[in-house]
Amino acid sequence: MGSIGTWQLVIVLAIVLLLFGAKRLPQAARGLGQSLKIFKSETEGLINKDDKDVTGEGAPQAQQPAPRAVEQQAAPQQPAQQQADEPRRDA
Repeated sequence: MGSIGTWQLVIVLAIVLLLFGAKRLPQAARGLGQSLKIFKSETEGLINKDDKDVTGEGAPQAQQPAPRAVEQQAAPQQPAQQQADEPRRDA
């Protein structure tokens, strides 16, 4: 009574196939597999983070901000004729 028999499993699979259809069933299985993969990697990441915190490797350290590179951007130049025709807007 506690275990699922072969015929019961076949009936459940047939009902799932009827509900979702043959086209959507592989997509649903693929999506479920990807979700489980992401969940597994995230839980392993949390476990590894907890292990580092216990051993002291993950202790927060003072970090210096990385120096920013100065980006020089050339201003877009408009033709001289358009600049003369347009009214100047001062803010």
